[in-house]
Amino acid sequence: MNRLRTIAFSALFYGLSVPIVLSVPVSALFGRAAVMRHAHVWARMHRFLYRHVMGIRVVVEGQAPAGAVFYAAKHQAMFETLELQLVLGGPAMVIKRELSKLPFWGWAAMQYGGIVADREASAGALRSMMRAAKALRVEGRSILIYPEGTRVSPGERPPLQSGFAGLYRTLGLPVVPIALDTGTVWPKQGAKRPGLVTIRLGEPIPPGLPRAEIEERVHAAINVLDRG
Repeated sequence: MNRLRTIAFSALFYGLSVPIVLSVPVSALFGRAAVMRHAHVWARMHRFLYRHVMGIRVVVEGQAPAGAVFYAAKHQAMFETLELQLVLGGPAMVIKRELSKLPFWGWAAMQYGGIVADREASAGALRSMMRAAKALRVEGRSILIYPEGTRVSPGERPPLQSGFAGLYRTLGLPVVPIALDTGTVWPKQGAKRPGLVTIRLGEPIPPGLPRAEIEERVHAAINVLDRG
């Protein structure tokens, strides 16, 4: 049954995603706010399908603060890349360079407010990432990063990537850590399954802390729901 649910979800989600993504250039004619509304239609479609096809429920613990903040989230599945945009009210997002180069989707992500992170972590790439983040900060956007750098399975706790500390210092915003357990219902491989997903927004951590302290606190906070 879970395999059949997964096949049905994938067929519907990817089939409906094609026209949504391909039509982003029309929304882009009307500015970033229109692109954000367009993207949230995609996220709400994803939400409808995971609820009614996969039988997945989401509980959000804590609240997104008012004003701009720097969100640092655990990353276990594609699930949260869409769901968090709705939960958090549309933050700009740090994305991998290879994703920014995907046809249509990469362009759309940049119009939405993408900040490109380069795994090579060269000085030029880091400076470019900081400039993009500063520009979006001026727009009043919150910023979302997956500081461990990649999607991981439950039980995996890689160290934070260097870009997190650089953005923390550059943005000067409070950090809100986000723990989640999406990997328990949305594994990297195999069928997805019904169940309950918890997304927990931690207490804001103030700006200006030493690198070792902020990394330790954020790493601990985003892993509090890890039951791998």
